[in-house]
Amino acid sequence: MAPRANWKGYLKVAELSCPVSLYTAASTSDRIAFHTINRATGHRVMRQFIDSDSGKPVEKEDQVKGYEVGSNDYIVLEPDEVAAAVPESDKTLNVEAFVPMDEIDDLYFDKPYYLTPGDKHGQEAFALIREGLKAKKVAAFAQTVLFRRVRTLLIRPDDAGLLATTLQFNYAVRSAKEAFDDVPEMKIKGEMLELAKHIIDTKHGTFDPSKYTDRYESALAELVKAKLEGKAIPVRKPQKSEKVVDLMQALRESAGMTAKKAAPKKAAGTKAKAEPARRKAS
Repeated sequence: MAPRANWKGYLKVAELSCPVSLYTAASTSDRIAFHTINRATGHRVMRQFIDSDSGKPVEKEDQVKGYEVGSNDYIVLEPDEVAAAVPESDKTLNVEAFVPMDEIDDLYFDKPYYLTPGDKHGQEAFALIREGLKAKKVAAFAQTVLFRRVRTLLIRPDDAGLLATTLQFNYAVRSAKEAFDDVPEMKIKGEMLELAKHIIDTKHGTFDPSKYTDRYESALAELVKAKLEGKAIPVRKPQKSEKVVDLMQALRESAGMTAKKAAPKKAAGTKAKAEPARRKAS
């Protein structure tokens, strides 16, 4: 069965436009999902909104949004007032600019979508836009109302279609300086740097997403299967923390360059007959 489009509209570049469909490219819907169960009865537990002061349940029609301006002081927004703030949509992905691929900071990448022709009549115009992006090695910035918000999307060619990635708003991306401000500057050189480069060379590979599995998800699936089959569930013991080792020694061991321990020197006065035994031990 073909996937259901999340959004349908038009992709527009200047006076050129074509109908397009937007499909989720990454989803967590296949993850194992759990319900909260009452252990005593085996029945599913349902959520209920409770008044924080009276402790009484609040029905859905009496629930409104509120913005806190002080302690227990809220500005109440009615549903129709919130709806009025939602921007009107013309269902058009309007391309505003083209940007070289190497100028795009992937820190702003949010969620990927597949963009395809909306119908057979727009396939030629769609292909023209896709091939133009490929030829110029650029991506398109476009805006539209998506899921009640004006979103900026980065559109790139991807095989026979286009990949449209929603971008994080600027206020949502934190400054790297806040995270790295306490990281001291250090100059790494000499043997230490050469060992690190050697280790990187020995671990060189290619990206194959099939090799990177969700071990937690797999463990949950095995756990559910074991419970269904009535098998005993082993309890995992906490792992002991590893000892702190010398950095240079760790690098050498990682590079397979650990020096063999030197044989102990023969002590003065040791008899010659002990020598063969020492050689055998070594």
